[in-house]
Amino acid sequence: MMKSLICAVAALPLLAGAAAADTWTVDPATSTLGFQVKQADGQVDGKFESWQASIDFDPEAPQDAVISAKIETGSAITGNAQYDDMLAQPDYFNSATLGSAEFKTTSVSPVDDETFQAEGILTIKGVSQPVTLDFTLKIEGDTAHAVGEASLSRTTYDIGSSVATATLADVVTVTLDLTASR
Repeated sequence: MMKSLICAVAALPLLAGAAAADTWTVDPATSTLGFQVKQADGQVDGKFESWQASIDFDPEAPQDAVISAKIETGSAITGNAQYDDMLAQPDYFNSATLGSAEFKTTSVSPVDDETFQAEGILTIKGVSQPVTLDFTLKIEGDTAHAVGEASLSRTTYDIGSSVATATLADVVTVTLDLTASR
């Protein structure tokens, strides 16, 4: 009995550290998850209209952060009906069969007081690859504003593989601008 009590007391600091991370709720009305890719005659900008994020983050202990997101790939829009239809097709997101992409952090580390780097795994179309998300974070009271971006290879995820990289660049920049509250 005494041994169990000592183990429980010894574990309290560990539990307190884990409980210290704040849970943040993203405001979808003021938040955007977007993407940019260069093509032969310019650039395509788009965003996902439907996505959810789970954020447990304490800026004083970023190494304890747990961040994940689920993105409904069929919600991708560019403002161009032809591109929007193309993105849902099997050669791109294959939204009818594989309706979502997922991201989950493996680590978060500070770069400076307001800049962080999140390493994670992004899964699209059943392909899971490491991705680095660099972001700035400003917290005022119970409101946080984060802006960040990550670069990924569309061909690695078998997105638009029938289109040459001279026509549609391989590098896609994913952009994040979110507001959350605790």
